[in-house]
Amino acid sequence: MNKVEILGVQIDNLSLQEVLEKVKLFLADKNQHFIVTPNPEFLVAAQKDSRFKEILNYADIAVADGVGLIKAAKFLGQRLQRVPGVDLSWAICELAEQTGFSVYLLGAKEMVAAQMTEKLLHHLPQLKVVGAESGGEIIDPKKDDLDLLARINDAKPKILFVAFGQVKQEKWIFYHLDKLPSVKLAIGVGGTFDYIAGTAKRPPKFIRRMGLEWLYRLIWEPWRWKRILNAVVVFPILVAIFKIKSRRSRST
Repeated sequence: MNKVEILGVQIDNLSLQEVLEKVKLFLADKNQHFIVTPNPEFLVAAQKDSRFKEILNYADIAVADGVGLIKAAKFLGQRLQRVPGVDLSWAICELAEQTGFSVYLLGAKEMVAAQMTEKLLHHLPQLKVVGAESGGEIIDPKKDDLDLLARINDAKPKILFVAFGQVKQEKWIFYHLDKLPSVKLAIGVGGTFDYIAGTAKRPPKFIRRMGLEWLYRLIWEPWRWKRILNAVVVFPILVAIFKIKSRRSRST
C-alpha cells in the first residue's frame, strides 16, 4: 500500500473508492479493524504525544482528512489523495445499508448522535442503526466504562463510529476494540456527527476546494482559534523543519 510519511505519521494514499474496497474486505474477514482520519491538528498533537503517534501508525488505514496534509505531501515531493471523514462516514453507512451490517454511533454532544440517526435514516431507510449515544464524558480514554461497553455489546454492531474528538477517540478505540467482539470495523470521526446531523455547518464545496476551510471555521467558530492556529501556522512550520532535517540526513 502506498503511504506518505508526514511528521512521523504514515498516511495512506487512497481514494474514497479504494478505502471502501478495503472496508469490504475488512468486514468479510475474521479480524477487527481500525481506521483513523488525520488532519494537521492530529499530526501536531502527535509530536507531543508519542503514544498517540503510535496508535495512528497502528491503524489499518489512515486517510488524509485535511487539505493541509495534501499540501504538506506536495511540499515534500509526494502525492496524497484526500478522503474527508464526513464523506467516508457517509459512504460506509451506504455500504452498511447495502450489505445489512449494523452500525453504532458513539460520541458528540447529547442528542447529536440521535439527530444524525434521523438524518441517515431519512436518506438510507434500510440502514440498521443499533445504537446512538454520546457515551458520556470521556476523561481517560484508557479507562473502562463497563456500562457503556455492555450497551455496545448488547447491540452487537458490526461497525462502530466514535466521535469523542481527536486523540481521545483514537485512544478509546485502541484500548477498547478487543472488548467489543461483534465490531469488525471502528473508525474515529471527530466532528462528523455534527456535520451530518446539521448541528454544525460544513463549508461549501468551493471553500473546501480552495483549502480555506480553516477561515470558514474561524468565522463561524471563533472559539476554535487555537486549533486553527495549530493547523495553519504550527503545522506548516513543523513540516518545513521536517523537510530540512530530512535533506540534511540524506546528505550526511
